[in-house]
Amino acid sequence: MQRELQAASELAVGAGQLLLDHYQRRSEVEWKHGGDPVTRADRLASEFLVTRLGIRFPDDGIISEEAPEDPSRHGKSRVWIVDPMDGTREFIEHCGEFAVMIGLAVDGVPVLGVIYQPVTEKLYWAANGSGAFLQESSLEKYGTTIPLHVSREADPRRMTIALSRSHHSPQIDMVSERLMITNSIRSGSLGLKVGLICEGRAHLYLDMSGRTSQWDTCAPAALLHEAGGRMTDLRGGPLRYGGPDLRHISGVIASNGTIHDRVVEAVSHV
Repeated sequence: MQRELQAASELAVGAGQLLLDHYQRRSEVEWKHGGDPVTRADRLASEFLVTRLGIRFPDDGIISEEAPEDPSRHGKSRVWIVDPMDGTREFIEHCGEFAVMIGLAVDGVPVLGVIYQPVTEKLYWAANGSGAFLQESSLEKYGTTIPLHVSREADPRRMTIALSRSHHSPQIDMVSERLMITNSIRSGSLGLKVGLICEGRAHLYLDMSGRTSQWDTCAPAALLHEAGGRMTDLRGGPLRYGGPDLRHISGVIASNGTIHDRVVEAVSHV
């Protein structure tokens, strides 16, 4: 996976530079069906990633949030799953909590993930069996590389839940109360929230809306697995990738692992 990891890291940083160029001059905003925003920066980053991944890995399938569905990907064992900008609302609001996410799934299982936050130049990466890491500055500057391990904290009262900055969920509040989790930290990008769990700064993230998609979780799932955590649907079942149904309609739980089964139980009573 070294070749794939190197390519994904370089492309994530390149797409991040495209996003920064538009971030500084405020990219034009449109609205998708369903009320989600999309900018010209999203689309340009998507074109950049899809084109270059296709050149480097012509036999693989590619899914991108901002690209048309490519039927030729069906039946392929290797599928790149890309979110060219996770956290578009935060990009628009100029708070910096957006990221480029590139994941690779093989036979439906995430085996590689890269998450890059352009504003801070934080680069997370992981590949199956090789561990998870955080580089504190971009590739060109060769910043410090830190191995990532989730916290082994097992007492919910000492745990922190990562919450969305732009969406409030009373259901998630109820789950937190059942678990007696009172500490929280907010971030925009789902990938950056999972990054906080991998760094040991948070312990749990929940999506109960059923609106999260494969491109939101593929790269974070690979990162979290290698850092020692877990990601499942709300019933504790596996999330699958590369198939025709792009939505995780049964929701998402991402955790440090020690609390995961208790979260599944708490969710079942909400």
